[in-house]
Amino acid sequence: MSIEKNKQNAIAFYKLAFEGNPAEAVEKYVGDEYIQHNPDVADGLQGFIDYFDRMQREYPDKSIEFVRAVAECDLVALHTHQIWPKNEEYITMDFFRFDSNGKICEHWDSIQKIPKQSANPNTMY
Repeated sequence: MSIEKNKQNAIAFYKLAFEGNPAEAVEKYVGDEYIQHNPDVADGLQGFIDYFDRMQREYPDKSIEFVRAVAECDLVALHTHQIWPKNEEYITMDFFRFDSNGKICEHWDSIQKIPKQSANPNTMY
């Protein structure tokens, strides 16, 4: 599997899950195991599906923009801009590891709310 294909698959996977289709995302893009490092999401395939199903029920109007994707070897990093209810904006950085079959098998993330004020004029992307 190519690095470019992994980047495309990571974006497609995350977008599909975020927009309310986590079971389909898992079926298309995840291997036999899914190791989760986010402490708010249960480990494994079903934990991922349950979390994103709940997010879709509770926050159907959320949105995501993929700002950039960076890949090296079997890892892909996605830098995103997310908007949640009440216009709460977040920057996320998600890291996905791919197995030898080109399927996602592990995930880490870091999430930061965009502050109202900044000590500098630079954006968070």
